[in-house]
Amino acid sequence: MTMSHIVILGGHGKVALLAAPLLIAAGHTVTSIIRNPDQVGDVDATGATPLVADIETLDTARISDLLAGTDVVVWSAGAGGGSPERTYAVDRDAAIRSMDAARRAGVSRYVMVSWLGSVDDHGVDPNSSFFPYADAKLAADNYLRGTDIDWTILGPGALTLEPPTGAIKVLAAVPMGGENSQTSRGNVAAVIAAVVDAPVADVSRRFIGFTDGQKPIAEAVLR
Repeated sequence: MTMSHIVILGGHGKVALLAAPLLIAAGHTVTSIIRNPDQVGDVDATGATPLVADIETLDTARISDLLAGTDVVVWSAGAGGGSPERTYAVDRDAAIRSMDAARRAGVSRYVMVSWLGSVDDHGVDPNSSFFPYADAKLAADNYLRGTDIDWTILGPGALTLEPPTGAIKVLAAVPMGGENSQTSRGNVAAVIAAVVDAPVADVSRRFIGFTDGQKPIAEAVLR
């Protein structure tokens, strides 16, 4: 297994804070980019190196500078249910700029944390408050699919704070909902770590939808 320098965008999110220690335990170096300097201590506690930068407002060139020397980018950022305008600004526009920046910086791999229903026919009502998120994520995911980078899109179901089980069920992308879509954030973090360490051929250019399940994560992510 090759040791990598990994940059997590959205490094103070619940999933990112759980993923960083797993990646570091596997021997990788991790830089977690955060917007709020008050979050530095929390990132430090994970063992990652905090880097304060506002990805929402930075242009492609500046993000590319931040990603110099990076092997893997993990997008775990999001507007967090803010206004529709900010949802599009972060979950779509900033995400797309980060993809262009990754390519410009020579990053070889990009892991996008998305959601299980991120498909063209996701079925979310345009009048729903959830629609801007679903629409923005789909646009970002489809843009990533059109790049020549080794991308992996992760599609967890409804996120919970339950303890991780270390086991998942891999699914095709389907609209999210119901008890069977529940996915522990700890399991999402473990899937990120497993994808980073998996042979590139097994995870490159794949959408991996999943919920909590019975198959050990390291096995489940393999093609």
